[in-house]
Amino acid sequence: MKRIVEGLATGFYFGKSPYMPGTIGTLWGIPLAWLMMKAGPVLYMVIAVVGVGIASVIAELHERNSQTHDAGEIVIDEVIGYVIAATWLPVTWQTFVAAFVAFRVFDIWKPFPIRQIDQKAKGGLGTVLDDVAAGIAANMVLQLIYGHTGWLGETLRG
Repeated sequence: MKRIVEGLATGFYFGKSPYMPGTIGTLWGIPLAWLMMKAGPVLYMVIAVVGVGIASVIAELHERNSQTHDAGEIVIDEVIGYVIAATWLPVTWQTFVAAFVAFRVFDIWKPFPIRQIDQKAKGGLGTVLDDVAAGIAANMVLQLIYGHTGWLGETLRG
């Protein structure tokens, strides 16, 4: 069971990369978000909310097993943060790239209140919550861009 938890928490070990594990781990969010977009916006949101809970439990179990908190190798939080960043946006390559960049900027920069969440929230939920907040911030920016420009393109067919 520990190996399964470790594999999920680390994005199938992508989080163990010596170079930018959070950025590399976030890449798992792209195919996941694409599949979720195919399910429709309401189911996307349901899966995202449930995903926050699942990611929190997996992060908590991994932290207990490894005796660490919010270790860089844990990337399941980045995956769910990316999914939130891409919520209710068109299915376009521009969306996937913009969500990736915007999420990583907010996740790394950690402006208020993301930094406070990161510093104060504990356990697996704490590990995930700052990424949820970064995903929400990124999504808010992307929704403004989507609503006021054509930069995110039109939904892909097929």
